[in-house]
Amino acid sequence: MTVFSAASPRSRTTRTRAHLVPIALSGTIAVSAVALVAYLLWPTWGARGANAPDKLPVSVGGTLFNVPTAAIRMKIQRHSGPQERIDLDFLYPSLEVPSAPKHVTADTVEEAMQPIDRIFLSIAAHHDALAPEQRVSTIYPRYLDQAATMPEDGLTMRMFRTDTPYGSEDLFSGANPLLTARCTRDAATPGMCLSERRVDGADLTFRFPRSWLSQWREVAEAMDRLTVQLRGPRG
Repeated sequence: MTVFSAASPRSRTTRTRAHLVPIALSGTIAVSAVALVAYLLWPTWGARGANAPDKLPVSVGGTLFNVPTAAIRMKIQRHSGPQERIDLDFLYPSLEVPSAPKHVTADTVEEAMQPIDRIFLSIAAHHDALAPEQRVSTIYPRYLDQAATMPEDGLTMRMFRTDTPYGSEDLFSGANPLLTARCTRDAATPGMCLSERRVDGADLTFRFPRSWLSQWREVAEAMDRLTVQLRGPRG
């Protein structure tokens, strides 16, 4: 005699529920993970969040700087602690932090194209590379034209030779206050200047329009003030 054995409907339901529990748990975990990633990646608007501090202690090349949060140009750099590089900008001549950028449309693009009103600053670890002042005294002279302009309002200009890596640039120097700037020449776009200085383990690179050199003393003093303002407490 053949015996047929079948589980009762109740036992089959119990086993089905037992299989569904881990599936439901896995689904819940997956949904939670997606929600967490979406939260972390969701864009935030404005120069800084509502609870973000006004300033962040940032260490670059082992040198401490107190950086205004709203001055940091890249969102990924808006955190405290060690960083390899940080990029900032400040309104000139006030040296205040800029407000959040306005949305530009086709109707307002011409209005948005205003003269540059800010000074840009990059702070990067130098890793014992050649210091800016050594570059000025040992590297640049190899590429400079021998002739130099007569100082105008205390500022001297020397052209780089056209067959050199700096062929489209000029070197400006002033003594009181101290200023050294390498500047591109005005062309399709306005010329820009680059001025560097070393602070312990970090190099500070300032960028500003060449046209500002008509008031070079004020620009040099602004860079000095920014350097002092950003420095952290020293022991």
